[in-house]
Amino acid sequence: MSDATDRLERLLERLIRASALERVFISVAALVAAVLVGGVLVFVSGGFASCRSGLDLAGWTFCYNPMQVYYELFLGALGHPLEGGWSPTNASLATTLQQTTLLIFAGLSVAVAFRAGLLNIGTQGQLVVGGLATAVTVVYAAAIVPGGFVGTVVLIPLGVLAGAVVGGLYGALPGVLKAYADANEVITTIMLNFVAAGVTSTMLSRWFQDPDSPNPRTEPVPEYAEIPTIPFVGFDARLDFSLLALGFAVALMLGVAWLFARTSFGYELRTSGIQPAAAAYGGVDEKRMTVASMTLSGALGGIAGAFWVLMVHGSWLENVPSIGFDGIAVSVLAGNNPLGVGAAAFLFGVVESGARTVGTATDVPRELVGILTGLIILFVAMPEFFRMIGRRFVDLETTRPARADGGETGGETDE
Repeated sequence: MSDATDRLERLLERLIRASALERVFISVAALVAAVLVGGVLVFVSGGFASCRSGLDLAGWTFCYNPMQVYYELFLGALGHPLEGGWSPTNASLATTLQQTTLLIFAGLSVAVAFRAGLLNIGTQGQLVVGGLATAVTVVYAAAIVPGGFVGTVVLIPLGVLAGAVVGGLYGALPGVLKAYADANEVITTIMLNFVAAGVTSTMLSRWFQDPDSPNPRTEPVPEYAEIPTIPFVGFDARLDFSLLALGFAVALMLGVAWLFARTSFGYELRTSGIQPAAAAYGGVDEKRMTVASMTLSGALGGIAGAFWVLMVHGSWLENVPSIGFDGIAVSVLAGNNPLGVGAAAFLFGVVESGARTVGTATDVPRELVGILTGLIILFVAMPEFFRMIGRRFVDLETTRPARADGGETGGETDE
């Protein structure tokens, strides 16, 4: 038993100490494994489906072609770039980049809390309240702000700021409960998701419902207050995506990475997550850092809600998609690295957009497509998940670095 435990600890240590290149290789290998397993699952499932034509093998007809499914899943999400007449501003690519943009904000929200040693499961709730605040603020401010270019310059930053402030305040609630009442942030953030959904629904029905719409939604923001597209080189405004929004998401991603690496606040935040005792010994106020990190995390979630309103729908709808929950998987896949969030968000965007293409271009049922995309996400995210778990059980200060062959090297570590 002890030998097995030592082997497991050595394996976790090796995984934790993996270089960036090794982690990329592991993720690619996991993606290949997911594709192979999913391909077998699709092929076998096709043997139990009914179809007029398919592959006849040993007296059995297999209706689904895994190669076609993956072609539509990955290349369909980009608009089939290998086919003639492809345009870089096609609708499928717009959907992919739209999801990527929103998931960058949500992934950053979760990553900030994780890096501080906190589990923020409440990004969805922070996104919901931030989105409603954005819609209401822009609608009411539009009554006193001139339209046209002035309205665009004033209302869009004002709406994003409103989402960030309200999302930040909502994120600060579990931070305060954690810091001063020792309440478990996992429980409080999960419960606050339900509170956010209930409170915003009530506020919508009582005060902010659009009188001209039978659907539960706020009044639409003025067209000039939506995120504009770039003339001649951008996507059509009807596709609900703007390169300006993606550019802002990338800039924010770089900004958070710089905050972690180059500022005293980022250093204190990272130290609090990795070595709380050392951070406290160095003079870091643990309670202040808990509240501050959850506030920043909530603000990023609120920004995701703001862009969901100002770029995608033009108003706040009661049925908010699970962008915040997807942000948890994005952050885990990225290893809570702000720069990795962009790549992870793009993978999720491809999978979500490609799943729609598979549903329209093939006869594969939606449930099977969901299982297929879930397998891809699970396989790719699990190595980083085990790294996170390993950090909680492996003491890097007392263990020695592992060699590539699984042994141990001598000398001190310099983690």
